[in-house]
Amino acid sequence: MPTNLYGPGDNYHPENSHVIPALLRRFHEAKLSGTDTITIWGTGKALREFLHVDDMARASIHVMNLPLEKYRAVTDPRLTHINVGSGVDCSIAELVSTIGEVTGFEGTIEYDTSKPDGAPRKLMDNTKLRNLGWQPQISLKEGLQDAYQWYVDNIDSARR
Repeated sequence: MPTNLYGPGDNYHPENSHVIPALLRRFHEAKLSGTDTITIWGTGKALREFLHVDDMARASIHVMNLPLEKYRAVTDPRLTHINVGSGVDCSIAELVSTIGEVTGFEGTIEYDTSKPDGAPRKLMDNTKLRNLGWQPQISLKEGLQDAYQWYVDNIDSARR
C-alpha cells in the first residue's frame, strides 16, 4: 500500500492533480508571470508523507524478489499488504518552502487559514518493509527537483 506518490509523468492538471504536482505548476507559473504572492490553503501545519515513484518501483521489485518464506514471516494470509512509504513526514509549510526553492519562486507565500488543513497527519508505518531490507533512496528535495525538471521539459515546453 503506497503513501502519496509523486514524480515524473505525474498529473499536473491545474484543477485535478495532487498536492505536489499542483504546487510545482503553480509556483512555476507564478515565477514565469512575475506573480508576487502565492496563497496556500490552511495553516501549513498539516503533516504529509511523500514517496518518489522510483522508490516505489524499487520497493515493488524488492518485495517481488523476496523469498516467499521471508515475505510470509512478516505478513498474514488474510493481511498480505505491506505499507510503502518514506517513513518521514513534513508539514505542508515545509513542502511549500522546498517547492519555492526548487522552482526558484522568490515571492511571498501566504496561508489562507479560513480554508481547511485536512487531516492533521498522514504517516504510514513502513516497519515491515524496512525489516525486509528496503529503504527509500530519494530525498524529498531531490525528488521534487526531478519532478520539476520533468514538468519543465515535458509539460511547460509543450505549452510554449
